Amino acid sequence: MQTLSESENESEWSARIINDAAGIRRILEETHRIAVLGIKIDASQPAYYVPEYAKEAGYEIVPVPVYYPDATVILGEKVFRTVAGVPGEVDMVNVFRRPADIDAHVDDIIAKKPRSVWFQAGIRNDGAAERLARAGIEVVQDRCLLVELRRIGK
Repeated sequence: MQTLSESENESEWSARIINDAAGIRRILEETHRIAVLGIKIDASQPAYYVPEYAKEAGYEIVPVPVYYPDATVILGEKVFRTVAGVPGEVDMVNVFRRPADIDAHVDDIIAKKPRSVWFQAGIRNDGAAERLARAGIEVVQDRCLLVELRRIGK
């Protein structure tokens, strides 16, 4: 049987799973610096052109590629190998990883303590989302950042 404090805890973290238009708008308006986990170097790939669009919309982009060990700069920005290794604050981690591959990055993301984590369209990992939300991080799943930025006029 669940105690009152357990049910309060449940509602507390689950409120950090954001899937309504107002919550998404708020996150995008509060965000300035985005670490892009899984960014690509191929301009035809969403993991390149979505962060490129966000950069053109005025966001600071911090590349955190999973591949490309020789890449030192992507989108004109210095590359970091882990999210936790990014200096300074990170408002959002935009994730371009397969759902099954996200679990390996959760501790790294939690160590950085971003305000939000955004799983791109087609990416959903409820277990990882719950861990992030329980750590105090807002989570958006299965939404395209580019589409949502256009929707709010950025």
